[in-house]
Amino acid sequence: MTTAVLHDTRTMLGRCLRHVVRSPDTIITTAVTPVAMLLLFVYVFGGAIDAGGEDYVGYLLPGVLLVTIASSVAYTAFRLYTDVSGGLFERFRSMPVARQALLWGHVLTSVVATLVSLALVVVVALVMGFRSGAGPLAWLAVLGILVLLTLALTWLAVVPGLTARSVDGVSGFSYPLVFLPFVSSAFVPTDGMPAPVRWFAENQPVTAIVDTVRSLLAEQPVGGQGWLAVAWCLGLLLVAYLLALATYRRTTG
Repeated sequence: MTTAVLHDTRTMLGRCLRHVVRSPDTIITTAVTPVAMLLLFVYVFGGAIDAGGEDYVGYLLPGVLLVTIASSVAYTAFRLYTDVSGGLFERFRSMPVARQALLWGHVLTSVVATLVSLALVVVVALVMGFRSGAGPLAWLAVLGILVLLTLALTWLAVVPGLTARSVDGVSGFSYPLVFLPFVSSAFVPTDGMPAPVRWFAENQPVTAIVDTVRSLLAEQPVGGQGWLAVAWCLGLLLVAYLLALATYRRTTG
């Protein structure tokens, strides 16, 4: 990025963050659903689920963190849709503001807000008994994977944010993302699933990412699954970024 783009991005980031700070219910709401999942699955279903001898809070947490990210990026799409439908993007385009900064402001705001929501979920998990002996490098690796995934899904959220014609249209974007962890190893091991479902669960990106985060937090070898998780995140990020830029150019043509 050039100096002008960085300056404009910083300005747009400050604007978007002020909106989030003035409306903290966004972060609270984003964290409520994952926290409710933690409570429900651990205290209601946990006794009936065999996690292979592992403490179920620790087994469940990585999947819930992914649900948190999916819920959070939905608000990015909504905030972007609000700016576009309200004519704010048109006003900014008439000013000497770098075009990329308009999108990067929303994307970076999503990363910051999502990290806060993720921290709240981890704190609740600690209160519920989650413990990890993972060192700083393992936690940094977990953070890196979660940030990569947040960036990928946020850039993907830019597309409906720019193209949706109604609030219902933009709000429906996150439903498949929230549902996908349920057909993975996020909540239960894939061993007991029917063969076709098991094949899908074991070969979709959520399972690779969840298993990697779980192994890192449990101080277990990651192996090739870690590289697969990073490859999924980087691949999704590249595709989502290019798709978002193409959509932005087309809609603002």
